[in-house]
Amino acid sequence: MLRKTFCLLFVGVSLFSVCGCEYARTHTAKEVLAGDPWNQADKWFAEKRDVWQGNKPSEVKPEENRSKRSPVVVCRSQQCAPANLSMTSEYIYNSLLQLFDNNNYSTALICQASDSVHTCLNNYITLPVKVGAVPTHAYIDSVKITDVILNKKQDNINLILNYNLTYGGQVASCTPSKSILFVRDIDHILLEDSQYTCKMTTIGTSSVKTVFIVDYIDLDYGYIGGYYSIGISGPAYGGGSGYMLLRLGKNAYPLSPALKAVSGASDINAEKVVGISNSINSSAKTKNKEPAVQVFPLNK
Repeated sequence: MLRKTFCLLFVGVSLFSVCGCEYARTHTAKEVLAGDPWNQADKWFAEKRDVWQGNKPSEVKPEENRSKRSPVVVCRSQQCAPANLSMTSEYIYNSLLQLFDNNNYSTALICQASDSVHTCLNNYITLPVKVGAVPTHAYIDSVKITDVILNKKQDNINLILNYNLTYGGQVASCTPSKSILFVRDIDHILLEDSQYTCKMTTIGTSSVKTVFIVDYIDLDYGYIGGYYSIGISGPAYGGGSGYMLLRLGKNAYPLSPALKAVSGASDINAEKVVGISNSINSSAKTKNKEPAVQVFPLNK
């Protein structure tokens, strides 16, 4: 009986010593002396017990820690606003299709940019890589749009892109990238590829995988901004992520200006009709002096 009592006393003193030291370490002397120290210790032990048992405190809500996606910003007619206020995913899809179709067979510039003001910081994006055993940097400053293919069955755009990738003062020989641009919803616009290969070493080729999440579209100047992630695997490996701008040469509006109505065209046509009628009347009055038929110049 005495031995059992001694064992229980020893275990209790040991637990109090360990937990008491932890409680004293995480609380100041002022907090310990203020109020009832035993009530404070009981409260602290109750909180720790929930953590030890894997239970979340009741006041913590999972949705409070859930990150919210920022809305896609679209600029048109010199005005910028979140797309979810006045646009649909179909409108953004049609606008992107028109933008890439206008810039087909042309080169788009790529730059490292600021995600807050959407301006370029460098005229290229930088990727830390290792070519063999040599650490260096790879750079991408442009991409050529080789072909734009419309998929009729799904709301996506198939693109053939050729990235200009350089490393250590050398130009990598890369295959075309078969990419897909799709608009899943108003705040989910993604450009990705099925990976392409680049010849960067003498012993083999390296695979490059690109993902571009779009959050900024400027239809007036042909800018597309978003967060990129590029990974390189193989004899040369590395990669990086950040924010970049894709700058296309032409905007997203129709290319034929003849389709747009000319201001004042109706007034000009009315003046021509009035002038013709006056000429006919004057010729009828003076048919004895001048011929009734007159030649009017036609504007091409």
